[in-house]
Parts: sequence; structure tokens; C-alpha cells
Amino acid sequence: MYSERASRLPDAVVWTNTPTGTGAGRVLPDGCMDLLWHDGRLLVAGPDTHAHLTEGSASSPWAGIRFHPGTAPALLGVPAHELRDRRLDLTDLWPAAEVRRLTARVNAAADPARGLEDLALRRAAETATPPDPVLRHVVAALDAGRPVAETADELGLSARQLHRRSLTAFGYGPKTLARILRLHRALSLARRGTPFAETATRTGYADQAHLSREVRDLTGLPLGELLAARG
Repeated sequence: MYSERASRLPDAVVWTNTPTGTGAGRVLPDGCMDLLWHDGRLLVAGPDTHAHLTEGSASSPWAGIRFHPGTAPALLGVPAHELRDRRLDLTDLWPAAEVRRLTARVNAAADPARGLEDLALRRAAETATPPDPVLRHVVAALDAGRPVAETADELGLSARQLHRRSLTAFGYGPKTLARILRLHRALSLARRGTPFAETATRTGYADQAHLSREVRDLTGLPLGELLAARG
């Protein structure tokens, strides 16, 4: 069972999940990064370019903080592209002694999700790095369907400068981020019952076939099967 709520940390969501059944889970790319707790360990999920399949036999609970696109690297102290398509222990990023201390604190909390959120809040206060307005603009523009070149011009950046900043913040270039954000706009419409052809038109795909190819490439499933699996 999955549930989520807004975090006390800006630009973040707290979630918990206890998998049911034996089938593998499928985590879709969303431009986000997560700080995770599982089986008494702290881990990090980097930004995905394709669906991440979870182990079908793991039924123990998970807790996580999902950071909105571009916000996690400052807190973690690592460029996003170094974590792309990876799941790793927090000890791979931070000193082992510090991670042991933080892990013990989260494990001692009555609610691991709350303990994880407290950890993120303390870390954010220590880094004291304000959100980059440029990154906010990039995400908002691309999520609105504006072209990458137009977005770069609005910010006074060259295509190369925007690509470099995007790698650090999001883990991949702006074109990949735009594809992922468009995917979620399309899935949101399709889940509400919008016909696939209309969904494609309204979210900027050339046609329904283009939408189908993108869904299969990014998620590994045909659109109808993906909606049924998550329904």
C-alpha cells in the first residue's frame, strides 16, 4: 500500500510503501530523486531515464522523501548526473560514521518516514542553499510544454549552458526532462479517461503512435497495459 503527503521541507513529498503480492514493482521516471529508508538502511535513488523495476519478493516497508526536480543535489552534495539510473547506499555519498549516526536516529524514530523527514530538514538547514530560480523556471517552462530552445532564450542561456546546468540539477539534459514531464501530463489525462488520440494532441505528441512509442520507451509497457497495471 502506497501513501504520500506534503513534506515540511519545501519542494518535497514524504511517502511510504509496503508492497503487496509477488510481482515486480515499476517506478516511472519523474525527474525526481529520493532519500530512502528500507530495512534499517538509508539509500538514495537517483533520477531515472526509464522505469525502474523493483524486486517482486520484497514486502517489507519503505519510506522516502521525494525531492522535486532539481532540488536534491544541493542537499545531497552530489551532481544529479552522477546518480542517474542508480540506487545506492547513503554511505557512498556521505562519511560512513555520519551515516551510521543518522541511520540510528531514523531507526529510533517511532515513524521512519518522520525520522527521515527530520533528517532532511536538518540537512537542508545545514546546507542553507536557497532554491535556484533558474531551475524552477526550467521545470515550469518544460512542464508547460515550451520548447527547450525557447526556454534557454528566456533565461539568457545558450543551449550548451542550459544542458550543463540541467545535467547537474536533473541528471540529464533538458530534452530528456521535457520528455519525462510530457509523459506524466499524458498519463494524467489518460487515467482520467481521455481518449489516447486526444491525449496525444493535447500533450504535444505528433499523433497517438508517437505517444505509444514514447510510453513504451520510457516505461517499458504499452500505454493500455501500463494504465491497467496501475489502476
